[in-house]
Amino acid sequence: MICVCAPIFAQDAAQSDPATSGHADSVSRTQSFPSRTTRDNWANFVHETASPLTLGGGTFNAAFSQVTNTDPKYGVNGTAFGKRFCASLADIASQNFFGDFVVASALHEDPRYFRKGEGYSLRYRAGYAISRALVIRNYNGRNTFNFDNVLGSALSAGFSNLYYPAASRTSSATLMHFLIDVADNGFVNLAPEFWPDFRRKVLRRRH
Repeated sequence: MICVCAPIFAQDAAQSDPATSGHADSVSRTQSFPSRTTRDNWANFVHETASPLTLGGGTFNAAFSQVTNTDPKYGVNGTAFGKRFCASLADIASQNFFGDFVVASALHEDPRYFRKGEGYSLRYRAGYAISRALVIRNYNGRNTFNFDNVLGSALSAGFSNLYYPAASRTSSATLMHFLIDVADNGFVNLAPEFWPDFRRKVLRRRH
């Protein structure tokens, strides 16, 4: 299952924090890094999961799975699409819960994405965004291995076997689910990295 839409824009919340605007990667070295608590991670999880965009993400994932007849393999009729949609919502919620709340809180990681912004090359910014699938900030603002994403995706992939059909509960299917989830986390960061540029340069110019 490709969990795309919900986390794309939810991670953009980090950019509204004055301490994370602009060249956010240098925040920890130039000023006090904003404190982070378990309550903050819970609020982040609730915000991401309860967002209307979760419905959009669930619909997109279900449609993609339906058209390609990939996991979860419920079939291709109307009933199958409904099952895929519910499974997608459960995937998004469990990935947010295990990664952005449970693992992030236990290991003191900050699940928010901090964009680079203008001042860096397009290639560098894209590479940085994708690399955050394996790199994350801790509560002190220092880079560390992204257990939030890796362990959270592993737990979510295992949890999905409680409701996925038998054909999608094999070890190979679970491994593929896990790998796709880990990679997705990096690619969805491209949206919060470049969306503010597009909004300012294209949308506002048209209006």
